[in-house]
Amino acid sequence: MRLSDLLHYDEITIQCHDIPDADSIGSGYGLYRYFKEQGKPVRMIYSGNAQITKPNLLLLIKELQIPLTYVEDLKVSGLLITVDCQYGAGNVRKFKADHVAIIDHHQQEIKNVPLYEIRSFLGSCSTLVWQMLEAEGFHVNRYPDVSTALYYGLLTDTNSFIEINHPSDRDMKDTLYFDQNLIRKLKNSNLTLQELEIAGIALLRNSYNPVNRFSVVKTHPCDPNILGFISDLALQVDTIDVCIVYHENPTGIKFSVRSCIREVMASELAAYLSEGIGSGGGHHDKAGGYISQTELNRQHPGVNTDQYLLTRLTDYFGSFDVIDCAVNCLDTDNTQRFRKLPLDHGYVCSTEVFPKGTPIVLRTLQSDLDDLVADDDMFIIIGMRGEVHPINREKFYKSYIIKDEPYELDTEYFPHIRNKATGQIVDLRPFSKKCVSTGKTFIYGRPLQKATKVFTLWDRDSYMLGKPGDYLVAREDDPHDIYIIPQDMFPILYELVK
Repeated sequence: MRLSDLLHYDEITIQCHDIPDADSIGSGYGLYRYFKEQGKPVRMIYSGNAQITKPNLLLLIKELQIPLTYVEDLKVSGLLITVDCQYGAGNVRKFKADHVAIIDHHQQEIKNVPLYEIRSFLGSCSTLVWQMLEAEGFHVNRYPDVSTALYYGLLTDTNSFIEINHPSDRDMKDTLYFDQNLIRKLKNSNLTLQELEIAGIALLRNSYNPVNRFSVVKTHPCDPNILGFISDLALQVDTIDVCIVYHENPTGIKFSVRSCIREVMASELAAYLSEGIGSGGGHHDKAGGYISQTELNRQHPGVNTDQYLLTRLTDYFGSFDVIDCAVNCLDTDNTQRFRKLPLDHGYVCSTEVFPKGTPIVLRTLQSDLDDLVADDDMFIIIGMRGEVHPINREKFYKSYIIKDEPYELDTEYFPHIRNKATGQIVDLRPFSKKCVSTGKTFIYGRPLQKATKVFTLWDRDSYMLGKPGDYLVAREDDPHDIYIIPQDMFPILYELVK
């Protein structure tokens, strides 16, 4: 669904979810301004058992002059758009309407509304609205109030960007021009005295594991940002390396993760804790997630949240090995020799995009690859799933044959490259050319029996995670060049040499 598809309705009402948060307000306001610019009669509303009282939200509405009104009952003529929620769901009051559309970033639960745009992989509804506005030629940075509202929506819905997981969220964060002074004021208006009391009480009681040096803290229901606030305080204790802070609500468990050791990336741990029963992600040292109470009860009957988290964390710390390629070579005992098959890949020389010496970030659907510098010697290989890895010029020409044609890839997100000095983000698709592996690259490899974290030669701060069944491999000509190949991709990429 495109926003322009909705322009034939004469009247448009935008409904945020009950007692809306900053993401619902920001994304709703972006839609409001778009339809207003198109000359449509449009209004913003919300409902629920109480009106907005949080100081940061009241300040946001006042400073940006957002025309959001509270209603208890309404019959909507024309089109009703529910934003950051789904018409008929439990978090939004259901009003009678002639026509309904849904714009949301949560898992789809309402399936009887034909007009909808739901992108559950995004960290905020503000990101979705930003994408839809840009697709219509409504360039958000021309409207500072809209860009500020969308930026703050993403900031709050991802716990100050800690839980950002999708590259589109990172793209919006890095490209929006916003009112920095107002954002600073909003950040300083986020805590109420009651929430400060919640934080203090929570820190008085925690579950601590001295062997693995992790702590689990339960709080009363509160703003998700308070979970991060408590986590940051707890991690300053000299005996705590990893901290989980969570609260429960009627539908599930919201949790925050912090880590100060490189062997545990908070984003990976968040995904591990919520695997199969929720979702999680974020950054290396800060992350968060959500666990469905229904799924927790179904898959772990009779187990409360504290028990689940403590058991899962204990299992986690005993579940993996660590390999540092700077100091370790692959032990070729119990490995086999494989040849890389002649398959098409993409490649870009980094200095074709930015000048030599430019600090860059490679952005993919999987993650950001940071702390790189554009150089004539650095080529970027693009894999069959849009994954990337740097390779030096000598290894590139030894391993690949260049084809003088563009590299096309059907993927949700084609890799981008970001200039860290200027913030400019460039899609690599126009620069990508095809190369084919020579068939002369040989590796030693074996399937993993245990989860393994590999700190590669090209990324010293984060690890590649291999799960049982994935392949641990190293180049024959460089035993320190160790990496992970996913189990399902390995037979596509390599063949056994007998």
